[in-house]
Amino acid sequence: MATAVAHSQETPDYVFFFDITNPIAAGPTELPAGKSLHARWQFWKMATGGVANVLHQVPYQFHGLYAIGCFFFILNIVLFLFNVVMISCRFRLYPSTFKASITHPTESLFVPAWLISIGTILINITEYGVSDGKTGAWLLSTMRILFWVYCALAVLFSCGIYLVMWSTQTFTIDQMTPVWIFPAYPLLVIGPHAGMLASKTSGSDALDIIIGGFIFQGIGFLVSLMIYAAFIYRLMTQKLPQESLRPAMFISIGPSGFTISGVVSMGQEIVRVVPPDFMGPGLGELAGKVSMIMANWMGLWLWGLAWWFFIVSVGAHWSTVRHGRGKFAMTFYSYVFPNTALTTATFALGKALDNTPIRILGCVMTCLLICAWLAVFTMMIRAVIVKDILWPQKQEDRAEGGWEAHPEESKACDPRRCSSDAPVSEKARHSNGTDGTLDLDKQMEANGRLTEPPGTGCSLERGKPQPRDWARSTTAADRFVDEMARGNRPSRRSDIADMV
Repeated sequence: MATAVAHSQETPDYVFFFDITNPIAAGPTELPAGKSLHARWQFWKMATGGVANVLHQVPYQFHGLYAIGCFFFILNIVLFLFNVVMISCRFRLYPSTFKASITHPTESLFVPAWLISIGTILINITEYGVSDGKTGAWLLSTMRILFWVYCALAVLFSCGIYLVMWSTQTFTIDQMTPVWIFPAYPLLVIGPHAGMLASKTSGSDALDIIIGGFIFQGIGFLVSLMIYAAFIYRLMTQKLPQESLRPAMFISIGPSGFTISGVVSMGQEIVRVVPPDFMGPGLGELAGKVSMIMANWMGLWLWGLAWWFFIVSVGAHWSTVRHGRGKFAMTFYSYVFPNTALTTATFALGKALDNTPIRILGCVMTCLLICAWLAVFTMMIRAVIVKDILWPQKQEDRAEGGWEAHPEESKACDPRRCSSDAPVSEKARHSNGTDGTLDLDKQMEANGRLTEPPGTGCSLERGKPQPRDWARSTTAADRFVDEMARGNRPSRRSDIADMV
């Protein structure tokens, strides 16, 4: 493997992500760079495959559009193989990370992403490969078999990941994000695949695919709908997620978008393949037309829901954009992949209703999606170069992938259990009071409050621990938090000193 290491007298300066065999010094701890590649890296493949899917659905085809779609399709396969090799090296070189990735509270949510990537590849193969004059009948037969294999894997992985989470993790509502829907995502891409595959087949095979697509798409959407309720409850009680997690809000668009695309496309095909006696003697034609009509109305109903979540997700980013905050993370691909579902849903409704404005809207969304993909991909390359990602202790979740926190890193403390309410900057800690701040270290040392009780996990002591009466029912943190809750923000040194 290629290696790019800048040497120094003390520690190496950088190691590119593909140098996964070289242990490097990252701060006070020796950490291998290979652990940095985790399940979130499946996002770029899903987004790339989604763009290829959107380009195939564009109603106004022009010369070269098929080639552009094929480019994204082939790039998706290349990225998938690259990720498989790299993640396999990670598990081979660091076997403990395999189990850790399944039981980790956040990385486990993204484990099904590799199966979603396979699902998008299968959709792309059906779109770009299974066509008259391009391949033989063998590929169509192969795709029918792989469709049912994928359905089985989607159910097993969806149930399995949720069972592992419910057996090994405890979540609270304030930790809830739409990422909780992600284990159900493998089921959500079955419907669009079924609609596309059914359009390439005929007879009982096509009908079986459509029925199976309705069943599995229904499971995925209803599971997602129940998690939707928890997400809305979380927003009502805990406000918006922190800014670094808000890109994941776009994931809430996916369940409705994929369901629209799948249900409407399957409804269009069932009229063609339904037998005369389907659902009763002589009722085949009627059942097919009623199914198509209901699918279209259901698609319109969910289309509004998808747009509602889209507007909410965009609005949630206003404070981030206004203040110019937000460092790149792999979840930025959430700006692309879920919105590919909304775009294909728009095209499906435009075709079903023969509505030109809806088709034009879909074309505009396609252009924006490609621009978004290019922007996020460029930001990803830059983030790798400046070592914001794929770098030890630089992940969004530092415990993910087997990392352990540095000894110097302060741990999260409960202000009601710790002697101080929040981590204080070095400037505030060492201030002599001339700038209106209080030297908290000296003040708390004088009061014997810079120590932690055994087992609390708080790292606030400096130097030799001072004795403290932990039986006291009220601490400085208690009084400070109570004053803040009442809206009486202490602004003077004397006010803070009185609390302490």
